[in-house]
Amino acid sequence: MRPDSTMQAAQPQGIDLRQWSGSRLSLDYTYQHEKLARYYAGDPANPDAWRDVITRVQAHPRDRAAMVAILEAQLAARQAPEQARAAAAKLADPRTVAIVTGQQAGLFGGPLYTLMKGLTAARLAADIEAQYGVPCVTVFWNHAEDHDWEEVASAWILDDDLQAHRLTVAGIEGDGHVPVGQVRLTEDITRVLAELDTLLPQTEFTAATVAQLRRCYAPGTGMADAFGQLLDVLLGPLGVVVFDGSDPAAKPLASTIFQRVLAHPGHTRHLASDTGQALVADGYHAQVVTQPDATALFSMVEGRSPIKYRDEQLLVGETPVDAATLRADAAAHPERFSPNVLLRAVVQDTLLPTIAYVAGPSELAYLGQLKNVYAFHETPMPLIVQRATGTILDSASLRFLARTSLELQSLQAQDEHALNQWLEAQLPPTLEQALHDLEHTLDERMAALLAAVPALDPTLDGAVKSSQGRLAHEVRGLHAKVISAAKRRNETLRRQFAHAQHLAFPGGHPQERVLCLAWYMNRFGPALVPRLYECLPIEGGKHWLLQI
Repeated sequence: MRPDSTMQAAQPQGIDLRQWSGSRLSLDYTYQHEKLARYYAGDPANPDAWRDVITRVQAHPRDRAAMVAILEAQLAARQAPEQARAAAAKLADPRTVAIVTGQQAGLFGGPLYTLMKGLTAARLAADIEAQYGVPCVTVFWNHAEDHDWEEVASAWILDDDLQAHRLTVAGIEGDGHVPVGQVRLTEDITRVLAELDTLLPQTEFTAATVAQLRRCYAPGTGMADAFGQLLDVLLGPLGVVVFDGSDPAAKPLASTIFQRVLAHPGHTRHLASDTGQALVADGYHAQVVTQPDATALFSMVEGRSPIKYRDEQLLVGETPVDAATLRADAAAHPERFSPNVLLRAVVQDTLLPTIAYVAGPSELAYLGQLKNVYAFHETPMPLIVQRATGTILDSASLRFLARTSLELQSLQAQDEHALNQWLEAQLPPTLEQALHDLEHTLDERMAALLAAVPALDPTLDGAVKSSQGRLAHEVRGLHAKVISAAKRRNETLRRQFAHAQHLAFPGGHPQERVLCLAWYMNRFGPALVPRLYECLPIEGGKHWLLQI
């Protein structure tokens, strides 16, 4: 599937999210925000909400100089593009605000929605800077302290025949037990890269794509570092600042939050849990159901152990610890602590002047539980903006959909039901009528026979019904044979259907949630990010059908 480098981007086509997918919470957030207003900091569709959050965030005290130094050190170590370094320096200005997003450190960049998040944030930052006249920087938070190795160790690609393949890094010491930021790639990554090189469709960009991935994902490199380097390559030229959230140098900026959690153990959890129950009472769902003894903090002294509060006693894992000693440790050695999902957003927006966070559906839901958590920790809660969502198709697939008027979502089922329905609708009217008349006449005549038989011999009733079933089955079989004949006659159409289906829904799942960035880099080369940045609409409420 060789791309046409001269091909012009087609106008995006929008599919209403109510016809696409989404939880009740995410749909109401977009279309009926007033129902959820009490759970969030404001409606991103309202200009006044932006003015208010900009004012709040600019007025909030934070150590900007320290944060800029941390970012500059990270960017320099990864040799990030100059545009990203210049953007980081802008954060020293007390007027500068930030649009933030983030994701786990997935293999080969993770699925397409990772890039969608970064591009949504970058486009939004440019819009805010132009509309409200404030310096605005995009920051991508690399969730290097997550430890769900199973979720990040695999990447999916399509081969030349659009068959999906899963590539997995194996045999890495510490995987699944320590944060991803502490996991280093072994020689096994060489095998995976060779497999990737073999399976990728050969394009004019294949050699450069694989070479770039070898530079980022080299043996001995940290998994989170490799992810950050790749994002630097893709998003850095847009001025996107990638931040490794596991950096010990940043922990002193969150020390006060850690100490507050330990001084009021369990309170952060209670706030989030109570709000989750309120969401459920309002007919929504609670994304995060906390453990009853959770405190929202982890100890990072030996791996990653949850700090618990049980029977008025603090524990690290299952080991009791003195509360005063633990609080003193949080003040003196904050690098020994890490926030869990309930606290990470608050830490993020304490470190950064965040006016908006670009969220996926699950993040949107759990952030709805945190408004009171933000207030307790005296941190301004940002607006929450849903990331852009889309499917990238080639011109052949778009022509097929236009010709047949099939909806994109009808391709998700891993069968030909949608095509069969369309082909049936294309049958000559006389043939369709003849089949319909046959079924109607058979039903009518068999009904008359069933009515007459009991007067002759009641025992024949079962035989008549059995014959009726066989005849109906034969007629259905005849109908299916007619459809099969139509499909054979339209073999090209059938191939086009399979092509669009495999491209849009590999394995039956939306493309943006499956295929890794390496596959798109191989297909579109250096044009991938600029074209997608230019054509991807970021207004909410639609899933976009894209050709770049």
